[in-house]
Amino acid sequence: MRRITWVLAIIMSVALVLTGCGKKDAASVVKDLNSVSDKLESKQGAYQGSGTMTLYTGEQPQEYKVEVWYKNPSYYRISLSNVQKDVKQIVLRNDEGVFVLTPSLGKSFRFQSDWPDSQGQVYLYQTLLKGIVSDNNRQFVEDGDNYVFEVAANYQSSALVRQKIWLAKKTYEPKQVQVSDSEAKVVVNVTFDSFKFDPEFAADSFDMQKNMATGSPSESTVAEVDENGNPVVTEDGEQAGQPVTAELGDFGIIEPDYVPVGVKLKDTNKIEGSKDHAVLIRYDGIYQYTIMEARPLDRAVSLAPGTLIDLGFTAGLLSGDEQQTLTWMSEGVEYRITSDNLPVTEMMQIAASMEEQSGK
Repeated sequence: MRRITWVLAIIMSVALVLTGCGKKDAASVVKDLNSVSDKLESKQGAYQGSGTMTLYTGEQPQEYKVEVWYKNPSYYRISLSNVQKDVKQIVLRNDEGVFVLTPSLGKSFRFQSDWPDSQGQVYLYQTLLKGIVSDNNRQFVEDGDNYVFEVAANYQSSALVRQKIWLAKKTYEPKQVQVSDSEAKVVVNVTFDSFKFDPEFAADSFDMQKNMATGSPSESTVAEVDENGNPVVTEDGEQAGQPVTAELGDFGIIEPDYVPVGVKLKDTNKIEGSKDHAVLIRYDGIYQYTIMEARPLDRAVSLAPGTLIDLGFTAGLLSGDEQQTLTWMSEGVEYRITSDNLPVTEMMQIAASMEEQSGK
């Protein structure tokens, strides 16, 4: 009897060991992710991924094709393409700085920044790893072939509170990310359809001129600007360093769908005689701000040092101190929100609400 009991005990112990074999808890996975992060920071660190990002910030969901390239030490190339409008923009970081490119228009913003080191992006693998590793209150479950973490969201918008991250069990490749607001409503969803560690990039993959050449004339350059970010104009009235393009036509007046509480539209003015069809919209109330819209004639414009702001559908540039300006491009129109008291989060909401508006 004793022998039978002893044999059964051994069998049960072996069964428990076999059952637990290959199964990891959250601490084990986090330890592995730290190793993955260390490898990305090594000399050979690199990855390439692509997928679809869906934004649920407006009345209708908006889909964007996302392609992400990374190469150590700090080279990034993020391509965002609007599925509905077939518009592509590229965020590029190389030794020369950070660029926001619209190749089809030959339009380029450039500024000195430590992006993305100081801020997270939902489609960047390092941001996801950091979110998982740094949250000691993380939640962890298994879902088929994936590990799923639910952690705090750490993005520029205060509306983004929590995020769920799906990672492949075997490789730790990202599969999906869902970012939710305070009411647990999904605001951003990213689904990766491909992801590869250690890809081979061409020598000019992160070159600004190379990326601008895609869908734009080869003569596209970056304009000369002064210390305030304004284009330098020569004595004969031409912009320094820039060929001029033909007019793209009137786009009407594009008003935001979102206006902060306690603020009202003051007036709207089309600047008569302007070749770039400039429009000025002013708001007054708790916050005072203006929105400038125009179709600039220059091939490309470089801005003074500023901060890259993730607007979801594109990247914006925030410049200024006491008076701040948020600048972004969409479908050939350049937008500028300027204010000395409007919070950046409100600027971001206003910008997002203008993405689907048409000119009146």
